[in-house]
Amino acid sequence: MNQQDILSTQDMIDKQHLDIRTITMGISLLDCCDPDLTRCCEKIYKKITTYAKDLVRVGQEIEAEFGIPIVNKRISVTPIAIVGGACETDSYVEIAKTLDAAAKTCGVNFIGGFSALVQKGATKGDWTLISSIPEAMRQTERVCASVNIGSTKAGINMDAVSEMGKIIKKTAEITADNDGLGCAKLVVFANAVEDNPFMAGAFHGVGEPECVLNVGVSGPGVVYHALQGVKGQPFDVVAETIKKTAFRVTRMGQLVGREASRRLGIPFGIVDLSLAPTPAVGDSVARILEEMGLEVCGTHGTTAALALLNDAVKKGGVMASNHVGGLSGAFIPVSEDEGMIAAAECGTLQLDKLEAMTCVCSVGLDMIAVPGDTSAATISAIIADEAAIGMVNTKTTAVRIIPAPGKVVGERVEMGGLLGSAPVMPVHDKSSEEFIARGGRIPAPLQSLKN
Repeated sequence: MNQQDILSTQDMIDKQHLDIRTITMGISLLDCCDPDLTRCCEKIYKKITTYAKDLVRVGQEIEAEFGIPIVNKRISVTPIAIVGGACETDSYVEIAKTLDAAAKTCGVNFIGGFSALVQKGATKGDWTLISSIPEAMRQTERVCASVNIGSTKAGINMDAVSEMGKIIKKTAEITADNDGLGCAKLVVFANAVEDNPFMAGAFHGVGEPECVLNVGVSGPGVVYHALQGVKGQPFDVVAETIKKTAFRVTRMGQLVGREASRRLGIPFGIVDLSLAPTPAVGDSVARILEEMGLEVCGTHGTTAALALLNDAVKKGGVMASNHVGGLSGAFIPVSEDEGMIAAAECGTLQLDKLEAMTCVCSVGLDMIAVPGDTSAATISAIIADEAAIGMVNTKTTAVRIIPAPGKVVGERVEMGGLLGSAPVMPVHDKSSEEFIARGGRIPAPLQSLKN
């Protein structure tokens, strides 16, 4: 490294919102299974607080020594539907409260893994977890929930899709005092990955080690700043500029991940290359797309611009790390991106356009606020559409939607912090009730037959 590289990186941190978005410790809880719910909770609490006791301290030490901000320190655990399946109980709310207590003891801001994997069918434990989600979100502060309802290999479990529409509605209603905040901690996936460090969808997959450290980098502001230097240049130049920037951002994530792994004495897993925006001005994915020449994010050309951005980020990142995983691309959460918020408020960015954008980006319809009177069937239909995109395109897609209680189009939902605030967006008023009521499974596509 030369002096110019060092000064340039420092400028990225000081002025362009470059940071490590999260270091997430994944912990297997498979050995915590127990028929007795109390003993199961005791094992879970002890294991998490033992493995993750130094996570925050080590993160803070690396921040101080390297001068690199690490915004979040988090934990992900084995899907609780699997762990709790041995318990003789009809609710996993106590397990959620145990996870919350362990997260508070360790000092992390979120713990993910209150999850079920039901893409091909659901066990008794899966249904118990799903039915526990609303109350678990109400009674906990740091617990995040996720349900995987489809995959390219299995198709889409429409019974689970139907149920999740109802669960999301109930979660919004039961947390109405906070504008339905519980829904901001609940995501519905297709093709969920086992090593995702980002919330709310992180869980520690059964194919993962006993304990592992995954890193999520960020840097929309850095990419935006880099593109300001190539105004009017062809898209070849734009792509090359993004690739070089993504390389530098990922190298920083690799450095932090390796160092944290060494100090904690656990294996280093992956670097997730995702560009994760925040509500701060200058840290927006939407502004990157507008810097490419769009007047407002959401207008014609937005999907093409996002496809270029997503591809270039991945190409630059894979050269910088031996182990790339997670979701890796560009996030487009409306409430967490000031440019997306502005585009939605002026009416240019609408739900249908966001759905089109999810065909080429990292995840899906993320942190979308819709009117509180939106029906459960409509929410389920939105989930089904998004799952179909993921299933057919062999990619991860997700829905994190907030039917804001008592709110109508044009009003705002305020969540604060990294969750930001979301304008309530309109949904179609024609019914999908009969479609969702069919149930069953949408078969896996031809793309699944690869063996």
